[in-house]
Formats: sequence, structure tokens, C-alpha cells
Amino acid sequence: MTLNTTIQPQDDVEAAATTFEGEIREFVRRDFTPVRRSGDTGSGEFAASNISTLVQRVAGTSLAEIDNLIGELQTLRDYISSEGERVQRELAGYAQLNQAAMTSTRIIADSMSKWKTAVDPARPA
Repeated sequence: MTLNTTIQPQDDVEAAATTFEGEIREFVRRDFTPVRRSGDTGSGEFAASNISTLVQRVAGTSLAEIDNLIGELQTLRDYISSEGERVQRELAGYAQLNQAAMTSTRIIADSMSKWKTAVDPARPA
């Protein structure tokens, strides 16, 4: 049984990697190299404008994501705050219900103890 595998020579792999790296470098040069103007008038302003544009392009997406996260966090803060208020209201309601139940139980227990004392003397000994 023979195993047929195609193995590329090391030189082909290195050549492909070099070609790929060259394409990436060319893309970066083309995309980020400032356009040269003839003459020196305003070259400082032009460079500043290019840097500003580059920074805006790079930071624009990040700033938009940060703004979205801030909005989501504010929404979550409002939700948590309203849920906290709701839980406090429910706890106050349960505390009130518990107090009413304890009062009712005390009244019933007192009434039953009065009945018990009224019934005990009537029992024949």
C-alpha cells in the first residue's frame, strides 16, 4: 500500500510567503502613504491633515464601539436601578404581610388561651 502525498518543496513555500508579504507591504504603502505635493507651501498643514485623517480612520470604529457600550451600560444601569426599587417594594410588602400574619396569629392564640381557661374550670376533676 502506497501513501500518495504531495509535498511542496521548501523553496515553493518560502516563495509563496515572500510573495504574500510583498503584497501586504504594497497594500499598506498604497493605503497609508501620503500623496506627495509639488512645492513646500503648506506641506506642514498637509501632513497634519493626513495624520488627522489617519487617526480619525483608525479611531472612528473604536470610538463608535465605545459609544455603543456606554449606551448599553447606561441602559443596564437604569434596568438594575428599577429592579432594585421593585425588589425593595416587594420586600416592604412581604414585611407588611408578615407583620399582619404575626398579629393575626397572636390574636388567634390569645383567643384560644381564653377559651382554654374558660373550659378548664368546667371540667370535672
